[in-house]
Amino acid sequence: MIGFLGAWRYSWAAINFTRALWFKRLVYPRWRKRRDERFAQSRAKHHCYFMVTTYMVDPDITLPVYRSIFKAAMAARDGATIVASVVDGMDDRLIKGIYRAMDVDPNHVELVIDRIKSDGKRDAMQKALRILASFSPTHNDIMVFVDGDTIVPEDIWARSAPVFTDPRTGALTTDEAAIIGPEGLFKDWFRLRFNQRQVMMCSMGLSNRVLTLTGRMSVFRADLSTDPTFVRAVGQDYLDHWRLGRVNFLTGDDKSTWYWLLTHGYETAYLPDVQSASYEGQPRDTFFDSAKTLMVRWFGNMMRTNGRAIRLGPKDIGFFTWWSILDQRVSCWTTLVGPISVIITAIVATPIVIPLYLAWVMMTRYIFCVYIALFNREWFPITHPFVLYFGQITGAMIKTFVLFRLDRQKWTRQGGGGGAKVVAFYDRLKMMESTAHHALAYAWLTIAIMFLNTLE
Repeated sequence: MIGFLGAWRYSWAAINFTRALWFKRLVYPRWRKRRDERFAQSRAKHHCYFMVTTYMVDPDITLPVYRSIFKAAMAARDGATIVASVVDGMDDRLIKGIYRAMDVDPNHVELVIDRIKSDGKRDAMQKALRILASFSPTHNDIMVFVDGDTIVPEDIWARSAPVFTDPRTGALTTDEAAIIGPEGLFKDWFRLRFNQRQVMMCSMGLSNRVLTLTGRMSVFRADLSTDPTFVRAVGQDYLDHWRLGRVNFLTGDDKSTWYWLLTHGYETAYLPDVQSASYEGQPRDTFFDSAKTLMVRWFGNMMRTNGRAIRLGPKDIGFFTWWSILDQRVSCWTTLVGPISVIITAIVATPIVIPLYLAWVMMTRYIFCVYIALFNREWFPITHPFVLYFGQITGAMIKTFVLFRLDRQKWTRQGGGGGAKVVAFYDRLKMMESTAHHALAYAWLTIAIMFLNTLE
């Protein structure tokens, strides 16, 4: 059984590696050239809108971030409009001060500060989008969604506007880099994640449908992003669960925008040669606690949207995209088959299987790291094979955890969320029920592994 699942997982990895290389080296250059040629022949105006959300960001980060946004806005040939959603009055004053200090031409770049109460990022985005809708953006204009801790490429308009000459394209996302202070395990883990992301995004880019429109920075067709149903999906997205009831989404706005475009038949492009850079800090004192905290949020967003995306079916979204979404749901279980099988074998047969398994794991992860490094033209530290395996096993366990607790949500910088305020008896009952379902699923997985290995 382990051999069959291993062959499946490794073949799936090989398919994605091959697709990523094919896209980056052969398909994307031609794809980019066609769109640049169409753009050069077009006489249409392409105004650039920016929607920026800033909440509890250090002023030392806000300063370079908004400088990059103003530079990108000034470089937009057909003008730019920036709506910055802020909570703190100090951010309001700082942003206006940067605007004045850079001597931005107000006739070319308009700045609107939306001072709001601290009701969460989704509410801030919804209000900002309604302000942007009042400018009546057209089908040719673009909208850049930016987090307040992300550096924007100065040429984002020049690199993005040609992509939307294809009417099927609804949005695009780009490569990402992380700006992290001291060297250490957390920095190595983040660097590996972004390098893995580049490979997987290139693979999905071959189908012109990525699996998420990253909240740090993505670019949308402006009139779509101000459509009332899109704005409502950003601000008031939810899931009706058979056991948990109505789950209102707190986090995961990037999944809501992605799902809206998916259901409306739009393609989502990937630009591997354009890169944003976000400031990342370790949210907890230890590496493990920090990684766990972030993965609970990331994978919770994934699982809350994953099920409804699967139900769309391969006919509407393409077989490979649909299969990739299905794999997200299945892989969290198949990844755990190996460790559970080894533990069972060590207990009932011989413990020698443990070092043999670890040797196999390290060899295969080293091979994966070599490929990822060669793809990104960036060699890796000695920690990467270990961090890769940690991310796969811990990530799979956290995915199964959040799968049974879709109502548990919490921002890293906020204290809100479904899991943090559970006090009522009904909520405690739901938590116990979730734990029981989770434990039962693990029990059935273990029994299935033991049964199938007995047949072998």
